Amino acid sequence: MTDTPKDPPEPPEDTNMRDDSTTDQPGENLVHFNPWRDFNDAAPQIDPFGDEPDPEQIASFMEVVFGYCDGLIPVRSFIDKGQGIDGRPHNIWIAADETAPEKMATFAGWAAREGAAVYVIPGTVTESGRAKAADVAQMQAVVVDIDSGDIAARRAHLERHLGPPTMVVESGGITPEGQHKAHVWWKLTEPAEGDDIARLCRLRGDIAAKVGGDMHFRSAHQPIRVAGSVYYKNGLKTLVRIVELNARLERDLDEFAEAVVDMPPAPGVSLTPDFATLDKPAVEDVLVTPVREGGADDWSRFEGASAAIGYFIRLVHEGRLSKAEGWEAICGYNAAMLRPQWPVERLKRESERLWARHVERHGPPLVRLDSAAPVPDEIPSFTLGQLLDDKSPMPADLIGPRVLTPGGLLVLGGAPKVGKSDLLIALLVHLAAGVPFLGFTPPRPLRIFYLQAEIQYHYLRERMQQIGLPPELIVAARDNLIVTPKLRMLLDAEGSARVAEAIRSAFPDDPLDILCIDPIRNLFDGGPDGGGENDNAAMMFFLKDRVEVLRDHVNPDCGVILVHHTKKLSKHQVKEDPFLALSGASALRGFYTTGLILHRPDEEASERRLEIELRNGPALPAKVVDKVNGTWAELTPSSERLVRKDLGARHDAERDRKNLVVLGLIFDEAAEGRLYTATQFAEAFENQLDLGGRYSIRERLSVLATKGQIKFRRNFTEHGFPGTQSHFGYLVVRDMRFGRDPVIDAETGEVLEEGVAVLPTHYKCPHSGRAREVENPSVWVYPEEAHD
Repeated sequence: MTDTPKDPPEPPEDTNMRDDSTTDQPGENLVHFNPWRDFNDAAPQIDPFGDEPDPEQIASFMEVVFGYCDGLIPVRSFIDKGQGIDGRPHNIWIAADETAPEKMATFAGWAAREGAAVYVIPGTVTESGRAKAADVAQMQAVVVDIDSGDIAARRAHLERHLGPPTMVVESGGITPEGQHKAHVWWKLTEPAEGDDIARLCRLRGDIAAKVGGDMHFRSAHQPIRVAGSVYYKNGLKTLVRIVELNARLERDLDEFAEAVVDMPPAPGVSLTPDFATLDKPAVEDVLVTPVREGGADDWSRFEGASAAIGYFIRLVHEGRLSKAEGWEAICGYNAAMLRPQWPVERLKRESERLWARHVERHGPPLVRLDSAAPVPDEIPSFTLGQLLDDKSPMPADLIGPRVLTPGGLLVLGGAPKVGKSDLLIALLVHLAAGVPFLGFTPPRPLRIFYLQAEIQYHYLRERMQQIGLPPELIVAARDNLIVTPKLRMLLDAEGSARVAEAIRSAFPDDPLDILCIDPIRNLFDGGPDGGGENDNAAMMFFLKDRVEVLRDHVNPDCGVILVHHTKKLSKHQVKEDPFLALSGASALRGFYTTGLILHRPDEEASERRLEIELRNGPALPAKVVDKVNGTWAELTPSSERLVRKDLGARHDAERDRKNLVVLGLIFDEAAEGRLYTATQFAEAFENQLDLGGRYSIRERLSVLATKGQIKFRRNFTEHGFPGTQSHFGYLVVRDMRFGRDPVIDAETGEVLEEGVAVLPTHYKCPHSGRAREVENPSVWVYPEEAHD
């Protein structure tokens, strides 16, 4: 629709039929139709043997395709093939408003009398005379043209996987099997604009590929017949007819895109392209057959080169090869099969021509990234002496001390709602301003691209506006931190290319310092086998073939921060090795250079603990952090608090209360004839008396045992309690007695006590944490007394 026909100039008497809006383009030789000045003012001639335009169907079509759009609708009419008559195309642009259906019906009536078909680009533009792909400003419907094979079966496949369509149009054509060709439409809840138009066109191409439809609809400016207009072709005249209409059925673009991704190919449809045609040699023959100049072979050098170039261009366009790999393959064919070779300049010129034509026909490419880190020809190696003698300065840390080094990978993990995103945003703002944060120091203001896929735009801006940092810090970081709203995409070949382009646009002059991806789960691409986060091979594919390739493409020395979720572990497991909590495959831990885990040691306290694991530097102690007056601050790990003293005192009092409750429960339960191991006690009193969950109770018992306030008895067989499988035994507190049977003085008959004394046999060593035998059960010794 963008190609201008080379028609002769119009005679002077016909100039009144031109649309005045196009008079600024005198070189244009199209006749522009004015719907208010019909070409023929004679009475319409009704064809009793053919259909006439249907204004009601035209109105329904316009509502589905343009009802929410603003701007101008590009309309085109030209003579269908097979009628034995000629005529030049006619273009008009009509406003997408309430008058559009009437104007379209008027134009369709004139076209029907002229034996011409009516097409529209299913999107609006902003200026009259514009109708290229780049000119399309809004599109509100997704369409697939099914023009071959079992039309009914393919329509059923679409409905089964993508849901009922808003509209189905029989375009007028008939397949050799006698089935009506169809246009299947899904109306969106709102018009797509900007990058979403390219996304919508990719969806049209993907749907067409999976059901054997017309792939030309990957281009935004691909025209389509108007329902309610008349189809003329090969002697057949019929109405372009709406056969199914669900006018109120609309789809969200994001949800629809997910359904398209999940839809399998229709039965009998292969996604492997076949580039051979009946009148051309098969591409597999072209690629392996030498061809000489002068037409000495079955095909010319031009035919062979064009076929080979076209083949590799398609592979690059579909993301199967990178641009560099595609050019290398084209040069390889030129060197191996053309006798003599084409000059490189001619090869490049022909490749660029075919690439431009292919993109125009099939829409935006899915270009795979070229890795900026090619495999070296020689593996570098150094002697011990060379390493010892090299006294050159170390590269500056991106985040010191050695937390993120040039080319390094930092993983920040934490459970949901622990505050890792809030901590991360504060960290990134400080780094972008060149200001230290919690002891982490940047060498200068850093350029940061924050690729996040969790927080939607409005809530993201709300969080940024409530960040609670000094104004001078915000000013310094204002242009250095680029943040994306919530993205619904995978970091696959297409996604990586889009991210790389966004980074280059954000920082066109200077290289990126830090790329932050938050979270891994929402952007994870496990490769061709489709493995998940728990698959080591899939995780390595994501890290090496996606994250590292993207990093090497934008700046090999930039640091990468990955944000990841943690799985549920007991407090003891987190204490022993907090980095076991990272979700997914263990390959992640072996790959990163720095790990950070944010967690709450005490669920009822606000303080968090930031664990640090370094590969490229000496170990760093964990940090205790908390938000104070809306700002993150580091607390001293000792018992003396620098901030929140009142709150800390309340937490201390609460812990003392829990200790007393636990000790009292053990004492009282024994008096009722019940003894418990630590596990049984925690499970029995979970969420009772405000003690918290079983893990919190186990922690309390462990602390009290270390302090000597709880000891253990391995068995109590004389009262029906056999030996336990527990490492320690039954819980015992000081002066604890079992049961309420009275103990009577045999001489005086006086009741001395109730129950039987329960004496400990073992205690928990405060140094090793292991069970040790009690030397004198009758004497209760506390750890501090043992040191005296």
